[in-house]
Amino acid sequence: MEATPIKKSWFYIVLLILAGEAVFILPFVLARVFRATVLDVFNITNTELGYCFSIYGLVALGSYLIGGPLADRFPPRKLMGVALVLTAAGGIIYASNPSLTTLKVLYGYWGFTTIFLFWAGMIKAARVWGGINNQGKAFGFLDGGRGLVGALFGLLGVFVFSWFVPDNTDQLNTFQQNDAFTMVVYISSIIVAFIGVIVYFFLKSNSSEELVLKEKITKENIKSVLKLPSVWLLMIIILCAYVGYKITDIFSLYASQVLNYSEVDAAKTGTFLLFIRPIVGVVIGFLADRARASIYLSLGFLLTIIGAILFASGVLPDSTTVFFFTTIIITALGVYAARVLYFAVLEEGKIPLVLTGTAVGVISFIGYTPDIFAGPMIGYFLDGWKGEQGHQYVFWALASFSVIGLIASLIFNKINKPIPQ
Repeated sequence: MEATPIKKSWFYIVLLILAGEAVFILPFVLARVFRATVLDVFNITNTELGYCFSIYGLVALGSYLIGGPLADRFPPRKLMGVALVLTAAGGIIYASNPSLTTLKVLYGYWGFTTIFLFWAGMIKAARVWGGINNQGKAFGFLDGGRGLVGALFGLLGVFVFSWFVPDNTDQLNTFQQNDAFTMVVYISSIIVAFIGVIVYFFLKSNSSEELVLKEKITKENIKSVLKLPSVWLLMIIILCAYVGYKITDIFSLYASQVLNYSEVDAAKTGTFLLFIRPIVGVVIGFLADRARASIYLSLGFLLTIIGAILFASGVLPDSTTVFFFTTIIITALGVYAARVLYFAVLEEGKIPLVLTGTAVGVISFIGYTPDIFAGPMIGYFLDGWKGEQGHQYVFWALASFSVIGLIASLIFNKINKPIPQ
């Protein structure tokens, strides 16, 4: 990376945050916020929707690997801008009440548009913005900001949905659901496409784009990346951290099924998590820039282990609400800290800036495999052992992956420790 620091543009990082979450609004955020509506409108089951996500994950897996090097050849703003517009175009199909078969194809299409052109470019753009000394801040703002933008998009979707629902209607029929949800999809698609256009023309750093681009993509680039020990360690670190991120989806279910919270109170638990993520992102990002990011990455896994063991031990059902939320905070701090920092250590791991896209593609090919296996694993435990026992098995799995992640982080820290002058 350049020896001189890059002057920070706040417009640049804000636009990067908007783009980083906007690209996932149609395939994931809407399905998360309007899950019951999606199932009713498309007349599908949770399992069938899960198949759509799995197809997305399979296509994304190949897209990480072959799309990564593109970010080293072309400016991230162009790749990301095109990806956002193509993703938004899929909203036209999504809004047309497609069949299950068409929906599966659509999710495969989104697996391509959101990853092949977008993912590595976004990571590289954040790394460029962070410069040499502010990688923690860059990725902290990126992940924390994405969490906040996702929550705000969810609130906007709920507002639009309620706007098109007839007054004094407690129970919607399928036609009313379809009309309201169609408007949510169209408006979301327009916003995503608009952000894409803005990104294409205005996501420019103050450093010359040519300095961080390769003239051509070669096999030697990939070979040189694979020779770096940091790359192999980051594959393990991200895989373990991403399993933790996936498991945070069951906190509200735990509150409902194990602690017997009402649906409203359980939903509040999930909402509580949404607002922890941006806070952790910003705070841990600033802290990581005042030390070595890999130290806080290791701390994140350690906190996750502590929280997971508290959940898995079975002590919570007999404890107070304060203890339950304290345990959630400990676990969420660990999970989100690891998620914020696993790309913030690229600089520390001595991965050349000019090969960032290639490295991210190779690392993500293994690191994001939980998109394929985490859901079935969680479902296997929760469906096979009802109630508290199933949840305990899930959290023991979280603790196990976090131990592996902690070991990999400590090794990463050791082999990349600066040599005393």
